[in-house]
Amino acid sequence: MDVSHWISHWADWQGDKVAVHFEDQDISYSAMDARVGNLAAMLSGQLGVGTGDRVAHLGYNSPELLELLFACARLGAMLVPLNWRLAAPEHAWILQNCEPRAVLAEPDFFDHLDSIRAEVPNPSFVAYGAHDGWRAYDDLLRAGGADAGGGAMEDPVTIVYTSGTTGRPKGTVLTQEALFYNAVNAIAAQDITNRDHALTVLPMFHVGGMNIHTTPAIHAGATVTIQSRFDPAATLAAIGARKPSIFLAVPAMCQALISHPDWDGTDLSSLRMVGLGSSAVPEVVIRAFLDRSLAAPQVYGLTESAPVAICLPLADVASKLGSCGKPALHTQARIVDNDGHEVARGEAGEIMLRGKNLFREYWRNEAGTAEAFSGEWFHTGDIGHQDADGYFYVDERKKDVVISGGENIYPAELENILADCPDLAEAAVIGQPDDRWGEIPVACVVRQADSTIEGADILALFEGRLARFKHPRGVIFMSALPRNAMGKVEKFTLRAQLAADDQ
Repeated sequence: MDVSHWISHWADWQGDKVAVHFEDQDISYSAMDARVGNLAAMLSGQLGVGTGDRVAHLGYNSPELLELLFACARLGAMLVPLNWRLAAPEHAWILQNCEPRAVLAEPDFFDHLDSIRAEVPNPSFVAYGAHDGWRAYDDLLRAGGADAGGGAMEDPVTIVYTSGTTGRPKGTVLTQEALFYNAVNAIAAQDITNRDHALTVLPMFHVGGMNIHTTPAIHAGATVTIQSRFDPAATLAAIGARKPSIFLAVPAMCQALISHPDWDGTDLSSLRMVGLGSSAVPEVVIRAFLDRSLAAPQVYGLTESAPVAICLPLADVASKLGSCGKPALHTQARIVDNDGHEVARGEAGEIMLRGKNLFREYWRNEAGTAEAFSGEWFHTGDIGHQDADGYFYVDERKKDVVISGGENIYPAELENILADCPDLAEAAVIGQPDDRWGEIPVACVVRQADSTIEGADILALFEGRLARFKHPRGVIFMSALPRNAMGKVEKFTLRAQLAADDQ
């Protein structure tokens, strides 16, 4: 059995029910089952894809991308969903690293891939549409092939390249078993049933967009409405028209929705929850949903955990504001010191995870894989703590901790204060070298368009709210902060920009 059985099962039980809605098109579970079978046969018969082979995809969210995941699962192959925001040299490196049997791409990326085609291994390039020198997706589907199933739960099913906030991306290998346990984690934590309707707008090349709501909803027999890309107006319109019951967002997306002119007038009554994830979520964002009588629980995880690992129960959203919750059903979590010893509640340390939802390895990176684990426990690299009730809080990425005069300063504490300032559109805190203290925290901010706030006013925000040694020692005004596809600030890019400016 493989995870494409989820679709076959629901095709048998509720075949006429809509599995996926996309751009005015409804695809039933029966139709999706047939489409996945045809796609698997085409991949095998026309492109020679078999067990262990990789198939890359470069395009926006679509039913075809979701079906490609399940078709690869049926064959025991691996989907490599490419981040469409990367530059051509970055894609060239990924394709050289994973050596796909085929690359499927949408029209917006034909020229992009043509520019690096000579630099990558020799896969079949397949066009959704028509493009000179490429094979046409629809023609290949019509040509068909024999159904060559054979995938199993222990098979790797996807290689997801990390967002690169710590440098060159790593290919995170997730098995079908990991996707199964992730789905069960998500379903149990968020009470997902076949009566739910998920709206997917996060990019599905990321595990958050693919696996926090989308694949768990399919596992549960629910309906998924997919939008090709995030647009605040279109998303609010979809909520009003399609009436989803669950929706996933990241902080940057939430800010765009909350500040949009249509926010107050959009009927959100169909939503029973809005999942929040990807990075530490400012309280001001959570409160904006609570003010609309919406539960907005945080979900904590990483690419390596598929990603659902720690979740805040729906009933605790208001009482445990800022917490990411407790370990999911099939995941264990603990917080340890630098020697690997578990710390007392209230003390900060590194969050460690263990469970069958974890990744198997980094693709062709034995050293990185070995470094990531201590036995069965995975080093997240995130600093957090537990409160007296055992709820987890993420304080900061381990690498982003500012060590000033021997004291650890966690930027998330400062960024929460900056997020409450109405004069600021964006803000991030990083460490900068200092001759006396080793490092000092510096606030990098973007003013609102109509704001004239000055640095002294921003520094005054911290008076009486944090210990003085934690206060930023300077403010740098910027036109925008560098962010990755999931809306996270790329602090390594920010540091590089500031270092270049100092030269």
